[in-house]
Amino acid sequence: MKTERENGIVRQVNTIQTKEERFNPFTWYEEMRNSAPVQWDEERQVWDVFHYDGVKEVLEQKNIFSSDRRPPQNQRQTALGTSLINIDPPKHAEMRALVNKAFTPKAMKAWEPKIARITAELLQEVEHLEDIDIVEHLSYPLPVMVIADILGVPIEDQRQFKDWSDIIVAGPSNNERETLEKLQQEKMKANDELETYFYRIIAEKRTQPGDDIISVLLQAKEEGKQLTDEEIVGFSILLLIAGNETTTNLISNTIYCLMEDKASFERLKREKELLPSAIEEVLRYRSPVQALHRIVKEDVTLAGQKLKAGEHVVPWMGSAHRDAQYFEDPDVFKIDRKPNVHMAFGRGIHFCLGAPLARIEAKIMLAELIDRYPQMDWSPAFELKPIESTFVYGLKELLIRKHV
Repeated sequence: MKTERENGIVRQVNTIQTKEERFNPFTWYEEMRNSAPVQWDEERQVWDVFHYDGVKEVLEQKNIFSSDRRPPQNQRQTALGTSLINIDPPKHAEMRALVNKAFTPKAMKAWEPKIARITAELLQEVEHLEDIDIVEHLSYPLPVMVIADILGVPIEDQRQFKDWSDIIVAGPSNNERETLEKLQQEKMKANDELETYFYRIIAEKRTQPGDDIISVLLQAKEEGKQLTDEEIVGFSILLLIAGNETTTNLISNTIYCLMEDKASFERLKREKELLPSAIEEVLRYRSPVQALHRIVKEDVTLAGQKLKAGEHVVPWMGSAHRDAQYFEDPDVFKIDRKPNVHMAFGRGIHFCLGAPLARIEAKIMLAELIDRYPQMDWSPAFELKPIESTFVYGLKELLIRKHV
């Protein structure tokens, strides 16, 4: 039996509806941390966790909180369901060891010139414009072009790639059954098409390997084990989806924060060595991913609440990042914040493998923007257009005037 507080005396996530509330849910987060840091949502049938300690525990305790979202044997399995983000130990450790071979520091260093080249090409394309949409022109195409390049797929497929990615991660515009069913059908269709595409690429790379990630993964071995084609497809889809969404929103959110806080923008222009620190602060202050999903593996007590095996849990990192017990002045944007132990890329064994890549892309793009357009400001046509999702956090459009 759930208590009254668990049954939603406080405001629940489905009441966050206006665009202002979606982009600034932080008052709601504070309300939840103070009144119900761990709350059962009867309508969604999940436990929501809002305080830093609780979120950290859910993300780190792999033996209690599972990431395994694979369907039962009698239901359809997708390649993405076999990827790193959706499996538990010991299989997770085996796959991670193999996939790590494609993400060495040497590989990261080799990707930097490619990222710089793609960034320069994108900026050249908007050179003639007075106003630019940071999302459409820069943060949207950059990660998909980079990932297409490092996966070894033709760059002309970037738009189709992004379309598949957008559909798979899209949130519903409302909670009506018809809307949810239609969206699920669209997601499965996009996933099927993406899987078919990657299986074809794998077949090509098996006979004609290159210096791309898929070729590396096909050849990777660890203690006599290799990745299956299905696992490589699952990882490729994960890299495409997670890499696109996170990096796109990290870049856009950073520009938004700097336009919102002109003092920080002016300081960053003077002290460019603070750019990595500023990126980390954006990851905390306006995290590209606000929440994740876990399943309880065994009965456990969290902040006085009893969670039962099989129940679903949503740890809200976006709320944890505003917890005053861990961050001084949590609602203030500080580009030199130290310490800054955020969880924007997850925690524990599921820490995002592509985090270094996202940071490199953001650093290169933002450094170029600041150098080229030091007087950039809001466009007179700017309008707040947040992504319609409670988990994925960013903007659908961000109009900036360059003032060259």
